[in-house]
Amino acid sequence: MTSRFTSFTRTALTAASLLVAGAAFAQMPPPPPAGPVPGAPLANGPGAAPLAVPQAGTVVNGQVQRWLLNPNGDADGLLLADGTQVAFPPHLSARLSTTVKPGDTVQVSGWRAPNAPVLRAMTITANGQSVTDTPPALGEAPPAPPTPGALTALVADGRIARLLYNDRGDVHGAVLDNGAIVRFPPHIGAQYAALLQPGAPLFARGWGTRNALGTALEATSLGQSASAANDVFAPPGAVGATGVPGAQPVPPTRLKGHGPRTARPTPPTAPAVSPAAPVVPSAS
Repeated sequence: MTSRFTSFTRTALTAASLLVAGAAFAQMPPPPPAGPVPGAPLANGPGAAPLAVPQAGTVVNGQVQRWLLNPNGDADGLLLADGTQVAFPPHLSARLSTTVKPGDTVQVSGWRAPNAPVLRAMTITANGQSVTDTPPALGEAPPAPPTPGALTALVADGRIARLLYNDRGDVHGAVLDNGAIVRFPPHIGAQYAALLQPGAPLFARGWGTRNALGTALEATSLGQSASAANDVFAPPGAVGATGVPGAQPVPPTRLKGHGPRTARPTPPTAPAVSPAAPVVPSAS
């Protein structure tokens, strides 16, 4: 008798559970349609618009105001009179330096950056000659970089005439009123945004090159003046050539890209680049 009562109870409880589950399922809303949910944030930020893309097929005509150099002394850009910064790879430096000179009128075709006055050059034409940045064919080795040379400890001191930008619109350098070019990585440009303003005084110490095209250095310290300069790349316990702290630091042979990828020693005091003094090559 007890066995039959237990079996009946289990059957009743099971039936009741099924009835409750069925009622709950009937009250559930239908599943959403396939695809993105309306109003969902985009991948690049809540409610953000699609990222801007470079404008291909842009052609610009203008007068060359000056060369733009990297700290290795290679030209990797031109500054036009209208403020356009023409960017090209440094392996074209040697060819362009024999084709173009400041004051020439050039025609540049390439890709304009969406958020910066930067034109990434594909072809530069001047004086009836054209130089094209041709990518290597499939299986072909890329162009060899310019011959590296030892960098010199340099100091630049002046007022900011123009800020330099990369393709993404990040500040990664400055041209001073005395012609010296100070380079640094974009995150340093963002960190020192309040200091890096056109017309503001800028003191920079670092490693670079001075040649016939101009003077450029990669900053290891920045400030409004020498007394206010802060180290932007100061490895703790830096040692010199002998491995003894405080010994004369050894300059790097060549900087890769436009910004440092590893910590660099703080350079010794070097003659400042100033408008009052002529540019004199550093003693080797």
